[in-house]
Amino acid sequence: MAQEPLATTGNYLHIYDFRVMPGKEAEFIRLFEVFDYSDGNPMHKSSAQVKDGVLCRDTEDPQRFFLIAEWSDIEEHARIRKILANEIKPEFIKYIEGHKFVPKYVEVVSSTPDEILKKAAE
Repeated sequence: MAQEPLATTGNYLHIYDFRVMPGKEAEFIRLFEVFDYSDGNPMHKSSAQVKDGVLCRDTEDPQRFFLIAEWSDIEEHARIRKILANEIKPEFIKYIEGHKFVPKYVEVVSSTPDEILKKAAE
């Protein structure tokens, strides 16, 4: 059994579900990483970000991607997202079909309690 839950009850995940233009997948990933790991990414400066995001690619559709991260405050994430969309405008967005990069927010309502994880580790 895994020794740590993916997310904590009471927090939130943002889940971006989007498609990248055909043939631009590698360049999208490159530009995403350049921006995401830079000092110019305000998401990483927020104390509301609990776990850093992961960029995932669909195994059956190489143009489809997901970006998932854990936050304690989705209003804070939404506030920063607006700054990204309206002011910073990261270059990787140009490769997203429809240029729409808006997440679905979900609340974590159950995660494995510590005592269960500790017992499984024995």
